Amino acid sequence: MDSIWSKTCRIPRREKLKGAAKTQAAVIGAGMAGILIASALQEAGAEVSVLEAERIAGGQSRNTTAKITSQHGLIYQRLISDLGREKARQYAMANQEAVDSLRRLASDKQIDCDIEERSSYVYGNSLEQLEAETEAARSLGLPASFREGGELPVPAAGAVAFSAQAQFHPLKFIRALSEKLTIYEGSPVKRIDENRLITPEGSLEAEHIIFACHFPFVNFPGMYFARMHQERSYVLALEGAAQVDGMWIGAENGSCSLRNYGELLFLGGENHRTGENREGGRYERLRQKAAELFPNSRELACWSAQDCITADGIPYIGRFSQDRPNWYVATGFNKWGMSSSMVSAKLIRDLILEKDNPYASVFDPGRFDVDTVAGAVTEGAQAVKGFAKRFFQIPSKAAAEIAPGQGGIVFLEGEKLGVYRDAEGELHPVDIRCPHLGCQLEWNSDELSWDCPCHGSRFDAYGRLISGPAQEDAGRA
Repeated sequence: MDSIWSKTCRIPRREKLKGAAKTQAAVIGAGMAGILIASALQEAGAEVSVLEAERIAGGQSRNTTAKITSQHGLIYQRLISDLGREKARQYAMANQEAVDSLRRLASDKQIDCDIEERSSYVYGNSLEQLEAETEAARSLGLPASFREGGELPVPAAGAVAFSAQAQFHPLKFIRALSEKLTIYEGSPVKRIDENRLITPEGSLEAEHIIFACHFPFVNFPGMYFARMHQERSYVLALEGAAQVDGMWIGAENGSCSLRNYGELLFLGGENHRTGENREGGRYERLRQKAAELFPNSRELACWSAQDCITADGIPYIGRFSQDRPNWYVATGFNKWGMSSSMVSAKLIRDLILEKDNPYASVFDPGRFDVDTVAGAVTEGAQAVKGFAKRFFQIPSKAAAEIAPGQGGIVFLEGEKLGVYRDAEGELHPVDIRCPHLGCQLEWNSDELSWDCPCHGSRFDAYGRLISGPAQEDAGRA
């Protein structure tokens, strides 16, 4: 299930890290955030090396819908209420400046990445809510206006519009920006000893260490596993559908997102917490929506993405923890990775160069507020639930009931296991304990994977690691 981006852009391979090396700044992760951070530091004169576990842009960056926008749903009323006007303004301006900076960077470096200026929209059925959000956004200096429902490409009462936003081809952008960077592929960081990053075939000593690897794999300090969860969403690329004049998302649960790429239309939605898709049907429901809205369209591709979600809806960007002053983190982008990646690049660059950044406080990973505490309690309860399932949940199926091409949790020879039956009928059992922190893995029937509902690690049908925070395969039973 490759995305359109993966199908239309190939990035040359890089060598593994072998032996011992030194650098001023080491970035873990070569996705959009890691590449932008490394590029910003290099432009500022720092020596930078990037360590990537698999391939450049091989994680979530290749599956984004690549909307470059400061419009992150209907958030600005809530931010003003929860944080006060000044911090809400910091969040708004940091992201709008990020949009402008990405467009300017593509232009200045003449990057051929299909970047286009577009308006973004949040559509919905509550006129009162939409109008209030428009006013809140405008009061913070954002380019917001209200649009009537009769002008929209989907049934809705109206929409909040942001002008001067953008969309692009993320892999073409990353490919160009990464050309002058020192990047080691196939070099997962297995542990960090003081200021040395240890990979399977080498080590890298660095004055500054930046975690830009989607979800930090170091549990302590920081405890990011207790302050975030992960969610999945799904996308269809449609041929013969409409041109929708902008980038669209819905305000209500169950609504879909829309954007064009050339003659194609991307239809997205069906969000759920990672590890909570045992019954499946996500792609089929999107296909039903496509048939309803665009009856003459044809599906060319489908894929899915995963995002880190924070309790207060604001990313963690800054120093990793007080105990590690030379560690930095960029995570919890809440499905808005393009602008958040550029915010991360500017903020972490300024921290390392010891320059003031006017937006640092709102993204501070060390913030301690009601939402953060409530989120930690919620995520802790979810982890306890996931851990307890291993001992108290009784499997509802026997191994003989697992259909070819599907999986499930069963008792097999007196042991509780995850089992996948391949097309030839052979069973492939896996240990259902997530190697990260021991929660029970759950079967994802849409993607034929074992997913952790606690912290979002994913494994293929045979137990091989797809994405972290786990760092090793699920055990073979």
